[in-house]
Amino acid sequence: MREEENKPTSKKSIIRRFLNKRWALPAIYIASAALILAGAIWAQNSFNNSADNTIDKDEAAGIGNNTEEPAIEVNSNLEKINMPVTDSQLAVIKKDFYDKDADKEKRAAALVFYNNRVMQNKGLDIAAKDGGAFDVVASLSGKVNKVKEDSLLGNEVEIEHENGVVTRYQSITDIKVAVGDEVKQGAVIAKAGRSLLNEEAGTHVHFEIRQDDVALNPNAIFGSQLASLETKDEAADKNPSSVSEKENPENSESKDDRTKEDPSDSEMSNTEEG
Repeated sequence: MREEENKPTSKKSIIRRFLNKRWALPAIYIASAALILAGAIWAQNSFNNSADNTIDKDEAAGIGNNTEEPAIEVNSNLEKINMPVTDSQLAVIKKDFYDKDADKEKRAAALVFYNNRVMQNKGLDIAAKDGGAFDVVASLSGKVNKVKEDSLLGNEVEIEHENGVVTRYQSITDIKVAVGDEVKQGAVIAKAGRSLLNEEAGTHVHFEIRQDDVALNPNAIFGSQLASLETKDEAADKNPSSVSEKENPENSESKDDRTKEDPSDSEMSNTEEG
């Protein structure tokens, strides 16, 4: 009977003796802290795993996958139109764009003579100041829609852009792109070469900018944003009569009109006769 009465007292004594030890309370605090920290880490990991699974499901469903494409289109449309060379300070224009509003001397200098024919230059013939070869680069970001071998024009690459604009690069060699390629502004697409159409220019690139198949004067729009160029519809709203003249089949320009003579231009006819 006395042994049974002493058992609870014995247990209490053991606990009291344990707590009286110097290291007992610190050990209890450390163990409690470890348990709390372990529980917090477990809860945090469970939350992160749940969030990762949600993100994976969203990505699998295609959420957010198209955010980059509109940004590329906007940036391309806001690009400034550059010369198709890496350093414009080292370039020289061998033959200028034929501007019907320029004075007679400049119009005459912008005529192309080939095989007893006279043609208006629809772009710029650009060469290096030292006359050597150089890289031809994309004036604007866009998609290549034509790569053509042509000894007369000296080969051709055409790149399509926004607002009905295309850029053409002729008299080139060592072409680096293919139809369907997406190219960024400043990317090398070829090297300057030679053409039968303008042999006197030597090694050069013939560069054109066209909107709705109408040749634009590159000199007038270098440094302008692509978005600033008016589309045919916008121009029609401002000046309907001007656009109707451009759409007249008799006045429309063919894609290969550099190789065609315009017999209606009296100045050209007079020059040829001379």
